[in-house]
Amino acid sequence: MDDRKAAILAEIPRLRRYARALLRDRDAADDLVQDSLERALVRLDNWQSGESPRKWLFTIMHHLFIDQMRKAGRRGEAAMLPLEAGEAVAVPAEQLDNVASREIVDALQAISPDRRAALVMVGIEGFSYAEAAGILGVPAGTLMSRIARGREDLRALLEDATRRRTIRIVEK
Repeated sequence: MDDRKAAILAEIPRLRRYARALLRDRDAADDLVQDSLERALVRLDNWQSGESPRKWLFTIMHHLFIDQMRKAGRRGEAAMLPLEAGEAVAVPAEQLDNVASREIVDALQAISPDRRAALVMVGIEGFSYAEAAGILGVPAGTLMSRIARGREDLRALLEDATRRRTIRIVEK
């Protein structure tokens, strides 16, 4: 196996994590990863072998995700499925036993896909703002706006979840 294919294979765990954060469904996420890898291998000559394939692969995946969302919207299909507690991969599985961790994952899944993608790219995957903006195909200012609004959404959802949990404790 050549070095380029080995470098691409090394990115699969990150691609799976990002796909699951976007889609909420394990099988659909795995399909998206497979489609992304197939497209990458067909277009292997488009990648500069001297640099990491990470940005290139995430760009491919994001474009495929957008295409899927558009197709689902045209067909009137539900594009998102509810996340089951054990399917989140943005945090290690052992943390999902913790109520706060479940609430964070649920809140992240409840915000818009654009804001979620921006937050996951920068906050979880560790891309710089410039890299994430390039991958998502938006200006840096738009990315920063999506991140700021996504954080506001998360704060509001988490404050509401904390309030509901406190009410449940008091009612018992």
